[in-house]
Amino acid sequence: MNAHLQPTGSAYFIAKETSAIESHTLSVLVDNEPGVLARVIGLFSGRGYNIESLTVSETEHEAHLSRITIVTRGTPGVLEQIKAQLERIVPVHRVLDLTVRAKDLGQERPIEREVALVKVVSTGEMRAETLRLADAFQAKVVDATVDHFIFEITGKSSKIDQFVSIMKPLGLNEICRTGIAAMNRGPQGM
Repeated sequence: MNAHLQPTGSAYFIAKETSAIESHTLSVLVDNEPGVLARVIGLFSGRGYNIESLTVSETEHEAHLSRITIVTRGTPGVLEQIKAQLERIVPVHRVLDLTVRAKDLGQERPIEREVALVKVVSTGEMRAETLRLADAFQAKVVDATVDHFIFEITGKSSKIDQFVSIMKPLGLNEICRTGIAAMNRGPQGM
């Protein structure tokens, strides 16, 4: 074995990562105060981790707590590193990997939902087809004029992705997505 490939006992020895990339949903309970979100985002950007989805909202007004839901991808080692580093940030109360917890409890993946507003500009026959397909996806018309519709659609990200791809040839003009909100199944809380 080459000397430069052998572990040296140093924290900087880098072993070749052979694990598959996984997508995980993390739920982070934090103090609701200025700068907390910036610190969490800074952790991700400073270490080169990507955030696929991010939602933040105050969940307990009296306790001044907010819940940050982050969807990120990485190898199991990288995901463990992300969780450990998040837990070290001072205003963070708890980090829960909803994906791992569901597996540990023998449950399906957590309930994940996203909301999107989708604007489609169309006329004539395309308008009728747009409405028919929107109805099939249970998308709600929230604004309409003679030349456009704005639909509200709620569901799994894959459902929204499919709706968006079907609307492209019909005159898709603009999309606004909220990001994923997630919660574990079962009676356990965060």
